[in-house]
Amino acid sequence: MYLRRPHPTPTPGTPSHRHARPHGTRAAGALLAVAALVVSACSTGGSTSSASPAAEAALAALPQATPDALSPYYGQKLNWRRCGVPGFQCATLKAPLDYAKPEEGDVRLAVARRKATGPGKRIGSLLVNPGGPGGSAIGYLQAYAGIGYPAEVRARYDMVALDPRGVARSEPVECLDGPDMDTYTQTDLTPDDGTEQTALVDAYKKFAEGCGKDSPELLRHVSTVEAARDMDVLRAVLGDERLNFVGASYGTFLGATYAGLFPKRVGRLVLDGAMDPSLPARRMNLDQTAGFETAFKAFARDCVQQPDCPLGTKAGEVGENLKAFFDKLDAQPIPTGDVDGRKLGESLAAIGVIAAMYDEAAWTQLREALTSAIKENDGAGLLVLADSYYERDADGRYSNLMFANAAVNCLDLPAAFDTPEQVREALPAFEKASPVFGEGLAWASLNCAYWPVAATGEPHRIEAKGAAPIVVVGTTRDPATPYPWARSLAAQLSPGRLLTYEGDGHTAYGRGSDCIDRTINAYLLRGTPPTDRKRCS
Repeated sequence: MYLRRPHPTPTPGTPSHRHARPHGTRAAGALLAVAALVVSACSTGGSTSSASPAAEAALAALPQATPDALSPYYGQKLNWRRCGVPGFQCATLKAPLDYAKPEEGDVRLAVARRKATGPGKRIGSLLVNPGGPGGSAIGYLQAYAGIGYPAEVRARYDMVALDPRGVARSEPVECLDGPDMDTYTQTDLTPDDGTEQTALVDAYKKFAEGCGKDSPELLRHVSTVEAARDMDVLRAVLGDERLNFVGASYGTFLGATYAGLFPKRVGRLVLDGAMDPSLPARRMNLDQTAGFETAFKAFARDCVQQPDCPLGTKAGEVGENLKAFFDKLDAQPIPTGDVDGRKLGESLAAIGVIAAMYDEAAWTQLREALTSAIKENDGAGLLVLADSYYERDADGRYSNLMFANAAVNCLDLPAAFDTPEQVREALPAFEKASPVFGEGLAWASLNCAYWPVAATGEPHRIEAKGAAPIVVVGTTRDPATPYPWARSLAAQLSPGRLLTYEGDGHTAYGRGSDCIDRTINAYLLRGTPPTDRKRCS
């Protein structure tokens, strides 16, 4: 399961745009490895305390190319041009498809920037990544970071985004067309019998087969390690001695991976909504399941204090009532008014609720959607939330988020489960972690079992010895990147400084905490890291 970075709470009747964030960012931190219908993952077993021999070998293999072989990439010049959004420029960066064999071809990566606005001395470039994996960094830059980051930060930095390989504008992985994705997202994630289990497995196989047919070579080279190496090429091409970077959700794994590969080239790194790279996927998925339960309990406490809570008057009964509603939808989906005839079944309803857990600003919308669904038999509101999560537009087209999400996750870690039988054995643990979401999230973790490309990564610790101070941010009730992950990553990183936000939602920077924002701004602008374990509210 991987993180997704936030997007704004959508309003009924409008297509979702994940990166415009009016009242705060809802992330993912895609830790929701939502290439599976809800959340997917890729790995087995428990935690590791250090990099495995296989992981070390994989990392060592990538830099084998000689400096001479890579010099054309590091020495290239970008041809900046206008790209349709006022104030922004775009370019194309070339990188080797395979860093161990650069002579075998290139991948073309989309880059965008907004130059420092001044006044004040320019510090350098500041790369941003909104997470996913699969979120478009360029979309995030143009719709939020390049215009919404603090003015003093935008004055001193060129704001830069690189869509990772396989994502959005950078040779995107494609798997299914819109109608097939509609079918996929409606597949029952809580199979009650052998027939439903077979249908779910067939859905995963069809999804994986589609990805394999579209990009068979690229699919082997969309790992986080390779994306981090691409960032180093861009750093050099931009003329920066060190990389300055703000990564959210999965972007924290990307930034930490960079620090592990190039510790001496680390500038000012902010890792917000942190992942723990030492965890295998099954443990990661289980932790995230518990994270969504924590967030849901916070929603439940708030819901019963409102006059329009449709799930009861006591916080303890909210989860039971929601689960009963899901069971009802499992047996009989309800109308939504969708032009394509989609109804709201359990899977889409669960995704709609999960989408609202990323940002407490969405709780009002969720209450209204649940009220309509439960009391008026109208699933339109929950469908809007689910579509925003999947990045489905009003014309039935999906972004490549879901496809890239699976492609990266299934390459970065071995599959969480190899067989449906393993999922069934793990169900008690997942349902204990979350009585409401546990069953569906466990089955969603099966998708990498059928992936056409073998994983190249394994769980490993990242220490980045010799790097400059790195700020690791954790939110105490973060649903997608549970707070213990931030504590763990900060402890692993030799230069890690843990900054804690006592609050709800996914990620912390720019979400309304003056303490968090002042602390991160001081680090980005003056290079002053916070004291370790500083707490904000």
